[in-house]
Amino acid sequence: MNARFALPDRRLQRVAGLALALAIAGSWLAIHAWGMFVFELTWENWPVAVVMAAVQCWLSVGVFIVCHDAMHGSLVPGHRRVNGAIGAVLLALYAGFGWRQLRNAHFDHHRLAGRPGDPDFDEHHPADFWRWYATFFRRYFGWRSILFVHTVVGIYWLVLDVPMAQIVLLYGLPALGSSLQLFYFGTFRPHRHLAEAAAADRFSDLHNTRSEDFGTLTSLATCFHFGYHLEHHRRPDVPWWALPAARRAGVGRIDRLTEKAS
Repeated sequence: MNARFALPDRRLQRVAGLALALAIAGSWLAIHAWGMFVFELTWENWPVAVVMAAVQCWLSVGVFIVCHDAMHGSLVPGHRRVNGAIGAVLLALYAGFGWRQLRNAHFDHHRLAGRPGDPDFDEHHPADFWRWYATFFRRYFGWRSILFVHTVVGIYWLVLDVPMAQIVLLYGLPALGSSLQLFYFGTFRPHRHLAEAAAADRFSDLHNTRSEDFGTLTSLATCFHFGYHLEHHRRPDVPWWALPAARRAGVGRIDRLTEKAS
């Protein structure tokens, strides 16, 4: 634990975590339901649909970050089963993901960050976005996710008569876009290898990651503060909404000790 940053009171952390999770997941589900069952896509209102798709993409990122906090037990501290239940339900709704599979893979990522065996890392293409993303996609989007998505699309289109254009714009594109957003800001940029990196861009320790120099609002908009990635790896017990405070407290600061340790 880093002595320079103390977590909020556990009771406060539980209330804040659950309230934010409810707001993010509730808004995500509400927009999805509205987009599929109430909204009618026309040439006149397509700009509204585009805005809805963009907001839904960002909220999808937030849903995954909530699940990520549940994996680390920082969503509802001290309540392992509650964390597991929330994470399992949201991951299943997100893309048919299995809770234990993703949780175990994420722990492997922390244990082997940026090294062979890290499921989030492509050691053969550590600086190539698209090849690395293809590897990332293959590892996580298996038959279970493909079957889930095809089943949902089939029910919406063939049973409920939702137009395919509406399904693609308000369900398919936000889901795919969120995977790209999560990968780019939460995996590729923090862990990528830079040719002849400047001192400020080098990895500072064995976590093999770096943090973005984003302001708080930009950090929230890009990936719910997951760009503060060195802070997260050094203090995985810190919930996403407290990462800016951890950054201000110096959790991700590079100093001589950490440079020697690398």
